[in-house]
Amino acid sequence: MVMRLEGHALAIGYRDRLVGRDLDVALAEGEVLALLGPNGGGKTTLLKTLLGLLPPRGGDVHCGERSLTAISIGERARLLAYVPQSHVATFAFPAETVVLMGRTAHGNLFSRPTARDRAVARSAMQQFGIAHLAERPYTMISGGERQLVLLARALAQEPRFVVLDEPTASLDFGNQGKVMREIRALAAAGHGVLFTTHDPNQALRLADRAYLLRDGARIAEGKVDSVLTRQNLEALYGAPIRTLTDGATGESAFLPA
Repeated sequence: MVMRLEGHALAIGYRDRLVGRDLDVALAEGEVLALLGPNGGGKTTLLKTLLGLLPPRGGDVHCGERSLTAISIGERARLLAYVPQSHVATFAFPAETVVLMGRTAHGNLFSRPTARDRAVARSAMQQFGIAHLAERPYTMISGGERQLVLLARALAQEPRFVVLDEPTASLDFGNQGKVMREIRALAAAGHGVLFTTHDPNQALRLADRAYLLRDGARIAEGKVDSVLTRQNLEALYGAPIRTLTDGATGESAFLPA
């Protein structure tokens, strides 16, 4: 049976500030959902609420048939993987060790990595083309390379759902393409993938569905072809948008006017 990660009638925010309310969002295994919206609109707060990192101010989050609050931290780690937008490198662990940290979801912080743990970590690094960084200190690689290490760590968790906050923001053009291909590959392998982006063109090409969020309120949600329109994007960003269409393929792209 296909599992779904769902938020019902969510109110999201912090102890001293409500960010959004009346939000319903769902992600099924095997699909890619793009979350778009301007800065400060609530995207990251919504992600953290769906992951259980922030408690809902109202409503509930379910993973499968169970409320997220009824699922232990260890089991959550086997269900949900999170790749943040940025990460401050503090300790000079080898990159492979950082990826291996994803395997603690299947053991504990104090157990030694098994042969399978190391094989899964190596496979994840190879998938993202960073196997050559295995012995390099995490603090001594570029920001883009650190992002790829975090993506490999998430994959090493072997989760059901992968949640990524602007996964290509710090990557060069070539590595952006690599991550975009891997997002589709994750969905093809049965993972549910939720990612935030500021680029509607990226969402149009990567995602099955899009969710538009502005000032904590849903603007539109549905299949990318019907949701990502000039009118919706102008309402989302409060700015004029140009639509370009390739006469040969019929593919569309959006530009700020």
